[in-house]
Amino acid sequence: MPFASLHSVLLVVVVAQVVITAVMSLFARHKVQYLAIAWIMGIFAAVAIGALAIDDVIVRSNPGMLHPIMLLALTATIFLQSIYPLSITMPAFLQWGRSWKYAAPAVCLFAIYGVALILGLRPVAVYTWAELWDHLFSSDILLRFAMLALCIYYIVNIFRLPRVMLRNPDTPHYLFGYAFALGLSLCLYTWLAIDFSVQLLSVWAVVFTIVNLYLCLRTLETMALSLPQPPITTMAEASDEGEAPQAVETELADAAQEDFNEANQHRFEHLESWMQHHKREWTDYTFGRDQLCGKTGINRHLMLQSVRSQGYYNIHEYISRYRIDEVQRMIQSGEATTLTACLDAGFATVKTLRAAFEKFTGESLDHYLERYR
Repeated sequence: MPFASLHSVLLVVVVAQVVITAVMSLFARHKVQYLAIAWIMGIFAAVAIGALAIDDVIVRSNPGMLHPIMLLALTATIFLQSIYPLSITMPAFLQWGRSWKYAAPAVCLFAIYGVALILGLRPVAVYTWAELWDHLFSSDILLRFAMLALCIYYIVNIFRLPRVMLRNPDTPHYLFGYAFALGLSLCLYTWLAIDFSVQLLSVWAVVFTIVNLYLCLRTLETMALSLPQPPITTMAEASDEGEAPQAVETELADAAQEDFNEANQHRFEHLESWMQHHKREWTDYTFGRDQLCGKTGINRHLMLQSVRSQGYYNIHEYISRYRIDEVQRMIQSGEATTLTACLDAGFATVKTLRAAFEKFTGESLDHYLERYR
């Protein structure tokens, strides 16, 4: 691969890692779960900056097969990446005693190579499988295989992370897929350490960055979902309750010609009044956007403008907000003690209900039921 191509890849990696580090550092100020990942992402960003500074050396180098430097870098990278997904859901995992015990084998191998370098020993240069076979039983090669075995052990632990995360029922679902993708990317890096190639290094750098960007974006999504939902304002009985829907919309359309924002506010107040005084209609799971438009006399376009002006993404989210509030009321009052009973609030399936409840409240429905049961 040409020098310019590797330089471009590393430049993109540096920018992405710096952004990821900044985002995770911001989260770490408010949630300790993101402290470890903020530090580790910062380390990766610093390494990427260093690699960018010597990219011409990387292109010209040919470390060969199972080079100790590549194996040491692989060991450190895999160890760090096997920690932070679990630390998000189980911060206690990062206790010093447990972390030291987990890192002890890697530290010992690092110490052995450090002592060997101080004593002036130089590793055997291996560039082909035949040369590797000729030096197979030398202490240097056996030590490299020991390091490779340790790396495989850490990778296996990464693939086991989803099972460990299941101990915490509040684990975000995206972390399971992320841990699996992380393990696959490290398998690619392992092959890179076994048989170095600049092209393969570029491919791994891109894959590694995409996987971490995915984690960053999903973390930002959790922040967005934790933002407070628009409050539901209690509305008195509407004075125009007896008017035909067409007459109500005509009045609102006339108001829009004078003040667009005020017209949206009036439409939303009309929606709020109807939703609060016709509860039994929207608790039917077949009730949706079209029925609400027909009942209130507001067309889809204007209704969407109205609910978005108040912070809702769409009409479906607006209706779901009322249904989730009804679920909470039913559970707190004792009317609903099972998941099936909660469906009376207007949801068609338990799966849909669970997803909507967690989205609006940030808490799993099963835990909420258990708390009030």
